[in-house]
Amino acid sequence: MTPKLFTTLKTYTRAEFGSDLFAGITVALVALPLSIAIAIASGAAPAAGFVTAIVAGFLISALGGSRVQIGGPTGAFIVVVAGVIATHGYDGLVAATFLAGIVLIIAGLFRAGQLVRHVPEAVINGFTIGIGVIIGTSQLADLFGLAGPFPADFIEKIPALIAALPELNPASLGIGLATMVLILLLRRVFPRLPGLIVAVALTSAAVVLFDLPVETIRSRFGDLPQSLPAPHLPDLSFATLRELLPSALVIAFLAGVESLLSAMVADRMIGGHHRSNAELMAQGWANIGSSLFGGLPATGAIARTATNVRAGGKTPVAGIVHAVTLLAIMMLAAPLAGYLALPALSGLLLLTAWNMSEPHRWGEYLRGRRSDLVLLLITLVLTVITDLTVAIGTGIALGLALRLSRRNADDPDWTPRDK
Repeated sequence: MTPKLFTTLKTYTRAEFGSDLFAGITVALVALPLSIAIAIASGAAPAAGFVTAIVAGFLISALGGSRVQIGGPTGAFIVVVAGVIATHGYDGLVAATFLAGIVLIIAGLFRAGQLVRHVPEAVINGFTIGIGVIIGTSQLADLFGLAGPFPADFIEKIPALIAALPELNPASLGIGLATMVLILLLRRVFPRLPGLIVAVALTSAAVVLFDLPVETIRSRFGDLPQSLPAPHLPDLSFATLRELLPSALVIAFLAGVESLLSAMVADRMIGGHHRSNAELMAQGWANIGSSLFGGLPATGAIARTATNVRAGGKTPVAGIVHAVTLLAIMMLAAPLAGYLALPALSGLLLLTAWNMSEPHRWGEYLRGRRSDLVLLLITLVLTVITDLTVAIGTGIALGLALRLSRRNADDPDWTPRDK
């Protein structure tokens, strides 16, 4: 249960601080446009992503069980957050996030960190690809510069987008595509450079310099705040608890799964071992903290964690530096962030959605067990056309049934009582 920060500080060196300082600032520059873009895609105000990255990012690093985990809002939550906001409003989301934090703390206390690993990989891959599909389609309107609103339902949204294509804004599409090309080029040529913020900043600057007819954060949402809001407790009446508990459980499940997957990826990159139950506890406190400041659900972010490792991050201090850097940007440069172009952020999220789907592994899925492929496809389709709760519940139930059937096939005399 001991946070990794407490362990690493016992032997902390000046050289490690230098590495953590550089890595933390680098990750902050990557997290800035991502956090804002995720908030907008979720149907929340841009400032909500900023607040989440600062508050939750600090708590996940300070209390977590991984040396290099970076936390904050992630693309996996876009679908859930958008659904909760649409059904219960933003106050409902804040309350659900608070409840999810309590669930995660309880899970950590009961040492449930190991249980998450038993979720079938095909289910995780299926809903991850499904989320990527939903995120990608949700960004097409801003990428094409189309006037909304558009239906939230995937099946209804696609014909509506096609019908609106004659109104396409060439400037918006050009800015979005240019941002995507720049991000890919910078990753290839300068892999250690925070290419996300550089690409988004360059294309957004082009919008301002050439006075292009492209929407920005400021033109749609107004100026970003330059300080954190005052913390306050969400509405936690009995009626609210009963109504929001299903959403809170989904948020807690996603936060637990994604954070532990991210920690496992980090372990492979640094040759370390994370503390799964401490990580769950940290995710719990981070989501409670984020909700108190009106933020979004948070979890460990695989892409930002990998960026931290590649930039030289050694200890949780890097994650703390990342949060403090974002706070400094909010206080000193929030007006500049308001000029970020929305098509540029859409291009960024389209690439994020593509990377989430891990296309390099599709061949592996096709060559694997037929039953795993079917489970992946069922989870994917349910995620896209129904909702994540149905998809995850159905996927886990089918996955457990498959596991039992395989066990029975391997040992015809096996019965549940044998375990």
